[in-house]
Amino acid sequence: MMDTVRDAVRHGPMSRFQLGAVAICITLNMLDGFDVLVMAFTSSSVASEWHLSGAQLGLLLSAGLFGMTAGSLFLAPWADRFGRRAVVLICLGLLSGGMLLSALAPGHVALFALRVLTGVGIGGMLASINVITAEYSSDRWRSTTVSLQATGYPIGATIGGTIAAVLLAHYGWRSVFVFGALASAAMIPVVFWHLPESLDFLLDKRPPQTLEKLNVLMRRMNRPEVTALPEIPAHETAPAPASSVAAAWAPVRRLFTGDTTRSSVLIAASFFLQMLSIYFVLSWTPKLLVNAGLSKQQGVTGGVLLNVGGIVGGTAFGYLSSRFPLQRLTAIAMVMGAAMMFLFGFFSQDLSMAFPIALGVGVFVFASMVGLYSLTPALYPASIRVTGTGMAIGIGRLGAILAPAVAGILVDGGWTRSALYYAYAFPTLAAAVLVLAIRTAPAITKAPSERPPPLSSERGETYASSHRG
Repeated sequence: MMDTVRDAVRHGPMSRFQLGAVAICITLNMLDGFDVLVMAFTSSSVASEWHLSGAQLGLLLSAGLFGMTAGSLFLAPWADRFGRRAVVLICLGLLSGGMLLSALAPGHVALFALRVLTGVGIGGMLASINVITAEYSSDRWRSTTVSLQATGYPIGATIGGTIAAVLLAHYGWRSVFVFGALASAAMIPVVFWHLPESLDFLLDKRPPQTLEKLNVLMRRMNRPEVTALPEIPAHETAPAPASSVAAAWAPVRRLFTGDTTRSSVLIAASFFLQMLSIYFVLSWTPKLLVNAGLSKQQGVTGGVLLNVGGIVGGTAFGYLSSRFPLQRLTAIAMVMGAAMMFLFGFFSQDLSMAFPIALGVGVFVFASMVGLYSLTPALYPASIRVTGTGMAIGIGRLGAILAPAVAGILVDGGWTRSALYYAYAFPTLAAAVLVLAIRTAPAITKAPSERPPPLSSERGETYASSHRG
């Protein structure tokens, strides 16, 4: 029965309902792109109004990322217990409220706290939407849809940056946060009425009325209904933890059990190093361009160009990932991203070259992130998939927190723009090495023509055996 349900999604055509679920996840990821960069877009105005030092501004740039780390590590795992959709709705409420209150912040300390709150909402949501995208995609289109979902980040940053530039010029920096709050709140009814619960969650956790809920989803996907849920084999049933605390942490412990340990460590380290590079670029490039002599609006334009490059890179990666091995493609994108950062540092004094190179930086660093988001779900079984994805993203966010904060200290210490970009290019080179060391599924490591289906139909081993070397 489970094979029938999963095979209907894996091997059938993508229905309008499935495409709609993917589109909602892309839109939700657009909120992440806007939220992360809202401080980058408004940093010059905020720093001018409150007379902030580079270190203080660096902490503000890191605040949202700190919250995202907490959300990914501590809020996202609850989606494996109570449902992906429920956690997404809670996170949207946190995101909307945090954005609105940020617009009313009386000083940088209050803004720091509210940025942390907003980040918790984003971080808790990202792992769930990444998993929902993967689970509602067919084998043929899974790499492409996950890549497009990750590309929602630069799309949101680009659209948001363009709107931010207009709002900054006419209404001040607080209006940018108000816009973010309204955009986030508008997604709450969309998610409530149209985002489906994860099929694998329903089959794995068996919440009340599972059969009815499952058949509603099958009808909406134009698939045959099922008459009964299968028995869960005894060898696939884990013993119940002794306490609620143990139950909450059981999925986390499973991430570091047996063969899963190697993949968990390597994918988390890859996220950490890659986010260390990318969030320096995203957070500080607009401000550094202003320091180089451009206007605040031109600085925002530089940040927008990074994200325009990200849209190109993410879309191209989605196309190429259906034709070339995903693991190697990700590593190549990382190496090229580091090379573009070196070029940006070398030509940092030539402003005529800054914008086109910024576009190239965006292409490859975002393609690298798309690759990591595409690799991660295939490493874990359904019962710990959001936990594993959240863990990897959460550890990565630690790098994202460090990147702008450390850069602020280095700016105060007199580091040149060139030196900063040279230094932050090295982590992404190290990430490329770690990505190649991950033991992944044949569906990922083989050439496309040789790939078996990337989603196992075995309940207890879905994804779990796929990374065993």
